[in-house]
Amino acid sequence: MELEFKKNRIFLERELSNLDKLVVRFTKILHRLGIDYVIISGYIAILFGRSRHTEDVDLFIEEMPFEKFRQFWQELDKEGFECMNTSNVEEAYTDYLKEMLALRFSEKGMIQPNFELKFPKTDLNQYSLKNKIIVEIGKEKLNTSKIELQIAFKLYLGSDKDIEDAVHLWEMFKGSLNMELFNGFTKRLKVEGKIRLLK
Repeated sequence: MELEFKKNRIFLERELSNLDKLVVRFTKILHRLGIDYVIISGYIAILFGRSRHTEDVDLFIEEMPFEKFRQFWQELDKEGFECMNTSNVEEAYTDYLKEMLALRFSEKGMIQPNFELKFPKTDLNQYSLKNKIIVEIGKEKLNTSKIELQIAFKLYLGSDKDIEDAVHLWEMFKGSLNMELFNGFTKRLKVEGKIRLLK
């Protein structure tokens, strides 16, 4: 795998896995409808070469009016995806997204992997959405959260799997990170003492 980091873009040279192809298929619906999104959490480490299983792909999507969400819902259905929480579009919007709860979508008839969607709830969530990185894999593009924030957040979550994700991303990108930004995130998340786990 080869990668090149330029400002807010990462150019990645490798074959797409089946999971990558599914993520591209799902996010193309968001791109087509002009819905802003950012991929966060575990899939980012997998995207950059970490070999592990994941059950879900986590995303923040921009807040939107119901009619736009209904359009998104209908397009997902046409493309072979279904909501795992509810079959009612109004309930999905009102009782989940508007209540800052996650909606899960999977391919019809499947449970895993699935896509966990939320509206941004905190300022860091909003930061992820507004300061995303565009990852180009061949002809495909995916929006991901800044690596500096991802590493800090994985340290904050703190499970063995999360620490391993953080270490992997650190090893891949330590020469390209904005350390002032990274240190700001570790301070904000109160994980300065865990930085030693990366080295």
